[in-house]
Amino acid sequence: MSSDMVERFLAALDPAHREVIGGKARAEQERFAAAWEEELEQDADLDTLDELSPPAAEQEAARRVVERLTD
Repeated sequence: MSSDMVERFLAALDPAHREVIGGKARAEQERFAAAWEEELEQDADLDTLDELSPPAAEQEAARRVVERLTD
């Protein structure tokens, strides 16, 4: 997986989650980033948000992924 995707995912996180996920092993960061990318591709609601504000869509997808994978 491209380190760019992990970096983009980390950038989309709020500061508290960025610190937590940034402290995880590289493989775990890649797992979160892959789930984030899938969330962005598959969620139709995010498509609408992405048209209005791509950064907001990325942040919302990141929030959902972290909540889903850390609960």
